[in-house]
Amino acid sequence: MSSVDILVPDLPESVADATVATWHKKPGDAVVRDEVLVEIETDKVVLEVPASADGILDAVLEEEGTTVTSRQILGRLREGNSAGKEDQREI
Repeated sequence: MSSVDILVPDLPESVADATVATWHKKPGDAVVRDEVLVEIETDKVVLEVPASADGILDAVLEEEGTTVTSRQILGRLREGNSAGKEDQREI
């Protein structure tokens, strides 16, 4: 399984930084592709950061309330079958 960085999205040109508002998952939680992991808040908008793949949230590097900038690493996702998926092989 490989590890993928969870990044702050590109912020609008007029916005210098943002604040980590809410983590919807904690380390060890299973996630599915496109599921919202964290919300980032600027003075104008709230941006949702989705999972880029199925897997497990491995680490939260920036806690709620932390100021972040564009493309900064927020956490890490370990790619692979999420724990919530059942093995569908027939015996």
